[in-house]
Amino acid sequence: MTDLRIAVILGTTRPGRNGEDVADWVMSQAADRPATYELIDLADHELPLLDEPIPPSQGHYQNEHTKRWAELIGQYDGYVFVTPEYNRSTSGALKNAIDYLYAEWNDKAAGFVGYGSIGGARAIEHLRGMCGELQIADVRTAVNFLLATDFVDYQDFTPGDHHPPIAQEMFAQVERWAGALKPLRG
Repeated sequence: MTDLRIAVILGTTRPGRNGEDVADWVMSQAADRPATYELIDLADHELPLLDEPIPPSQGHYQNEHTKRWAELIGQYDGYVFVTPEYNRSTSGALKNAIDYLYAEWNDKAAGFVGYGSIGGARAIEHLRGMCGELQIADVRTAVNFLLATDFVDYQDFTPGDHHPPIAQEMFAQVERWAGALKPLRG
């Protein structure tokens, strides 16, 4: 498992986002895991609204930003998506970033950390459907942060003590699946 690389993808670019603190917490929880976890902040990648003329499933990327994104995402064995819940779904930025690629996501594992009024549960459910289409094996355990209880005044992140064991179980599941799927990718 020590050769596994897992990307923690911060799935919002919104100014004043709570996601930075959540992603930092995820990274701190993953610090002693046997896999290597690396943070990818979508705000650091310029991905305009999907502008590829050929469907991603064909693998003929035309734009340099898409090629850079594909190279980055393709090097990981799995992902932990940190998602807000906006209007009963994930963020448009995360949906757009996922939609850019196809083969780079295939035969990998994913876990989810959500936050929102009901812990990002509806955003995670939408992401699960997307993962199925992209041949990503998503794991059962997810970490859900409630705005009313895990944030002071809906902004200052103060996660409850019950979250770390849930995160550890999610990491373990992602690592097991990522390891099991790695031979499929050659």
